[in-house]
Amino acid sequence: MKTDLEFMARALQLAERGRFTTDPNPRVGCVLVKNGRIIGEGFHEMAGQAHAEINALKNATEDATGATAYVTLEPCSHHGKTPPCCDALISAGIKRLVVAMKDPNPLVSGRGLERCNAAGIEIIGDVLRADAEQLNRGFMSRMTKNRPFVISKIAMSLDGKTALANGKSQWITSPEARADVHRFRAESSAILTGIGTVLADNPSLNARVDFPIVQPIRVVLDSQLQMPPDSQMAKLDGRTLILTCSADEQKHAILKKSGFETHVLPESNGRLDLPAVMDFLATQEINNVFVEAGATLNGALLEACLVDEWLIYMASCVLGDKGRGVFALPELQSMTDKKMLQWRDVRHVGADLRLTLSF
Repeated sequence: MKTDLEFMARALQLAERGRFTTDPNPRVGCVLVKNGRIIGEGFHEMAGQAHAEINALKNATEDATGATAYVTLEPCSHHGKTPPCCDALISAGIKRLVVAMKDPNPLVSGRGLERCNAAGIEIIGDVLRADAEQLNRGFMSRMTKNRPFVISKIAMSLDGKTALANGKSQWITSPEARADVHRFRAESSAILTGIGTVLADNPSLNARVDFPIVQPIRVVLDSQLQMPPDSQMAKLDGRTLILTCSADEQKHAILKKSGFETHVLPESNGRLDLPAVMDFLATQEINNVFVEAGATLNGALLEACLVDEWLIYMASCVLGDKGRGVFALPELQSMTDKKMLQWRDVRHVGADLRLTLSF
């Protein structure tokens, strides 16, 4: 007979299907089991649509009375765009509820479990909790730290260079590595870069993949409002946020006319205050930020300890000591001042290595 772990693993597989479409909501899966058999499955597909529990009940092949519900996240207990899922489970006659993790959202945070327990439903918690937290680490970060989960992607040569001295960088890495990057873009809430990268490369900052996604929000850090109003991003659908310290009303008006959103945020030493940037992005319900920037912004993010994970694609080429480096940092005077990161993963992607590190 299958165990709680096996049924929860199936619920997590279902939750994975919403990886590219649920923002700003968490990714959630639900499995209904009766007499040791799965009678219903569902996952949350898109914000504003039915939650995983509702879809599982709708898809049930028989009456759910007396069944066990396996849910990767505590059922919601409040009225948002959809009714409370805990009420639906209670009404369906569910007698046992197995959850992977509590909802970190203060609007829920234990209340859904309390209501189910008060209705006589047996509660089993923390089943495959680490897997559920990993799947929703952006949502968790926004709810518990008031900032998104931040990944910075870097493509570099074997000798640690991101471009030639003249700024040319296309292409250091393989087509397989670039396709891998687009998959990471696709599962992000926002792609963030600095104005220097925009002026040098005129990027689109979108995800080019062959499956359905919700395109990430584009975010440009532009302290002095140098954003060209006719840049590539102005031609794309969706939101582009220009975050600035400048109060120049004329520049704001020109950019808004081109379809950009401009937001004035606090400054620090003449540049955008990066912690304030992350706080602001949380208010925009952004869970996961994918950074694609140059040495200046990456150095500042490293100094501020604002990157949760570094995703480094290393090609087996050499660009020489005149090439551009990865991090612009103040000169270190002692080896005790070096920045230490922890290895999380190393794997081949095409001809390159993908290195995953964190603090």
